[in-house]
Amino acid sequence: MRIKDVYAGGRFGLSIEVFPPKTAEGDDSLRQTLAEMVPFRPAFVSCTYGAGGSTSKRTVEWCREIQEKFKTSATAHFTCVGSTREQLTEWLHYAWAEGLRNIMALRGDAPAGQASFQAIEGGLRYANELVSLIRESFPEMGIGVAGYPEKHPEAPNLDVDFENLVRKVRNGADAIFTQLFFDNDSFFRFRDRLNRAHINVPLIPGIMPITEFARIQRITAMCGAGIPADLTSRLEAVKEDKQAQHEIGVEFAIAQCRELIDQGVNGIHFYILNKSQAGREILNGLGFSCPSSQ
Repeated sequence: MRIKDVYAGGRFGLSIEVFPPKTAEGDDSLRQTLAEMVPFRPAFVSCTYGAGGSTSKRTVEWCREIQEKFKTSATAHFTCVGSTREQLTEWLHYAWAEGLRNIMALRGDAPAGQASFQAIEGGLRYANELVSLIRESFPEMGIGVAGYPEKHPEAPNLDVDFENLVRKVRNGADAIFTQLFFDNDSFFRFRDRLNRAHINVPLIPGIMPITEFARIQRITAMCGAGIPADLTSRLEAVKEDKQAQHEIGVEFAIAQCRELIDQGVNGIHFYILNKSQAGREILNGLGFSCPSSQ
């Protein structure tokens, strides 16, 4: 199913995000995770694209396995990093030939050793250019893009960041998937601003369950997301107890998602970090049906 069809007619779309493992053991673990998550009927599973395009082939291979073995639509992440326009087009042809019909179009992070993102000669500088390339080359491809309720860490201010997002949508994006966040008010302000700008594509909140406080602190420091003070205090109080951190994280995510759903979001996109336990607990807590567990 293409992204543009997932949310058509006001349908709610659940989706999950994984990354290509680096070892055979990781592959087996991800297969087990998918086996435990697919029964919740996600509309699609997205698979990330490693730094500098390092997993570009693996991303497609995993998307193909998700579709063939797990009978679930896949969405491949795709970035501008380290590739010319011709190489990007070649990868798109490869992905299409392998059966992919959805792309998450991202600029990508600067390669290791670079202080800021620099396009290579003949390459693209911005995600909106990548969206245009995909839409021109494969008009029927579903395209998702990233949105930042709390601002992209490299953007000078919220206005510039918002203008960048608008360009991505104007150039052909079908839906916006947000960076992780823990303050729903920031998401609702972001949604209101999109509505005022008459940006009507689905806006999907990205949720990352907290299972380890130290890990989520590292992730939020990189992406610019904030953690509410009361949640930080609760996690600090149990920083030596991983099980307690997990339980607090799941409890918080259930409450966060319930409020988002009550406020009419188009779907929820879970960043599950290739693990299923927290995701299953949250979905069960929200009342999502999982036939295999009944």
